[in-house]
Amino acid sequence: MDSRVEHHAKILVEWSTEVKKGDMVIIRATPESHDLAVAVHKEVAKAGGSTVTLMSSEEISRAFYDGADDETLQVFPKHMKALAEQADVYISLGAPMNTKALAGVDSKRMMMTSKVNQKISDIILSKRWCSTVHPCRSFAQQAGMSMNEYQDFVYGATLIDWKEESKNMYLMKEHLERHNDIRYVGPETDLYAKTKGRIWIASDGKHNMPSGEVFTAPIENSVEGHIYFDIPFMQQGKVIEGVRLKFEKGEVVDYSAEKEERTLKEIIEIDEGSRRLGEMAIGTNRGIKRHTLNMLFDEKIGDTIHCALGRAYKNCNGMNESAVHVDMIKSMIEGEITAGDEVIYSKGKYFYEM
Repeated sequence: MDSRVEHHAKILVEWSTEVKKGDMVIIRATPESHDLAVAVHKEVAKAGGSTVTLMSSEEISRAFYDGADDETLQVFPKHMKALAEQADVYISLGAPMNTKALAGVDSKRMMMTSKVNQKISDIILSKRWCSTVHPCRSFAQQAGMSMNEYQDFVYGATLIDWKEESKNMYLMKEHLERHNDIRYVGPETDLYAKTKGRIWIASDGKHNMPSGEVFTAPIENSVEGHIYFDIPFMQQGKVIEGVRLKFEKGEVVDYSAEKEERTLKEIIEIDEGSRRLGEMAIGTNRGIKRHTLNMLFDEKIGDTIHCALGRAYKNCNGMNESAVHVDMIKSMIEGEITAGDEVIYSKGKYFYEM
């Protein structure tokens, strides 16, 4: 086995989820992530944990949608709820065989499933959980890289000293929490929100691996202004590009997309909470050099910000409820981020680099 796979597993078990003796661990895997699943099992066993593996794929999910009528889609999976409730740790190993397997599924049917499974998602988010990616050919192809290049890309962003990396993220968290607001200014962008009473989270690899972002939930009715997201992203198997959003009193009042505007419309209209921001964040991972249509990496790119329509994280003191949480990313190389009267980022540098 590639020693980098073993290193990756060790980080997931020791740093990200801190598995200890007696922990009940769920590993969600795909056929393409088999090697990483093997390595994670070994590390969990060494730590004294007990594992159960849920093996699935995008094609399996597609088969469910192809076979199920709308009534079946609304059946609550109580067996999955019971499993999630009994777990201490949940580790998801992403490595699809086909990133487009769900592209032909009606997005309204997928949103229906999201709503039904929201209670289970909330349970998992209350555990020690982590999502990661194992390098695979479909992601390499999606990123426009050879398999070797993509492996180097993934491990360059992942196999780092996270204890050291977290120091600057926590310094940024401290500075942001000294103020009561946040503002993004850049090309076609001037977006403002209040953050008083909200917690900024330094995401240093405890839930996403790789990580590298500092984020919060803005006060729901305080978001004002407009923003242009210039980095493409994938949602429901479709690539959405050039999203423009306008906010008044926290709610989207106008929107457009240069590609897949219909999908954007469906996201915004899924429920009341999907018209509001559940997250505002700053990407800090300098090891991620470019976007790859994989949000696990793209939202962490250094010199970017991202916002998410929909569900807010409770650990930020966020209150927005929604069946969705859809992240969108913007480069800030030509922009500026301020909190109160303090410049957090400007022209390619964070305040601790100036």
